[in-house]
Amino acid sequence: MPEQISIYELIVNATLLVQIVMGLLALASLISWMMIFQRWLLLRRTLNELDAFEDHFWSGVDLRELYSELIQEDDLNSIENLFVVGFREYTRLADQAGADAEAIMQGVQRAMRVALMREESRLETHLPFLATVGSTSPYVGLFGTVWGIMNSFRSLANMSQATLASVAPGISEALVATAMGLFAAIPAVIAYNRFAARVEGLMKRFEAFSDEVTSILHRAAHAQATQQ
Repeated sequence: MPEQISIYELIVNATLLVQIVMGLLALASLISWMMIFQRWLLLRRTLNELDAFEDHFWSGVDLRELYSELIQEDDLNSIENLFVVGFREYTRLADQAGADAEAIMQGVQRAMRVALMREESRLETHLPFLATVGSTSPYVGLFGTVWGIMNSFRSLANMSQATLASVAPGISEALVATAMGLFAAIPAVIAYNRFAARVEGLMKRFEAFSDEVTSILHRAAHAQATQQ
């Protein structure tokens, strides 16, 4: 029984261009897995922080006391920073003499909107790379396959008698490039879709929390304007 050629031998004996394609795909796959793991940890931590802060926020804590506690901390998480940004702007504008309630709330909404945009940008970091790997890796692998098969058939011109055994190694090494392209693309596509959905869900909760805080501060601003 003839000895089977291993995948390692196919890669080592592949043409230089096919080896370059395989190397690029392997590098893209490695970077993708690093980003997938990092994004997974970040999104899970962000969700846990959001749940914990919302529970504390709606437990009846005084907002000024909560704000005073948070500004003493050096490292605020996403939801804490969103609250601090909005409440800081509210305090700054409300302390001004003759401040209009609507002007105060416009400033608060603007500050929290900027914080939301920054948070969305942070959560979406690396997602474009995963999308690029997922969409282009199969074509890169296919390019290596086409090049390898083309070389295999070109070598037939130099043979007096062509057999399947003479071209099978070249075709096999070419197909390895396609397999590597799929190996890089499939996890990247799955991760991108999953993470994009989770980011969208988190941003909806951030926006809902921002609206709730705005409503609370809006009532406080009108109450303060009435007393003046």
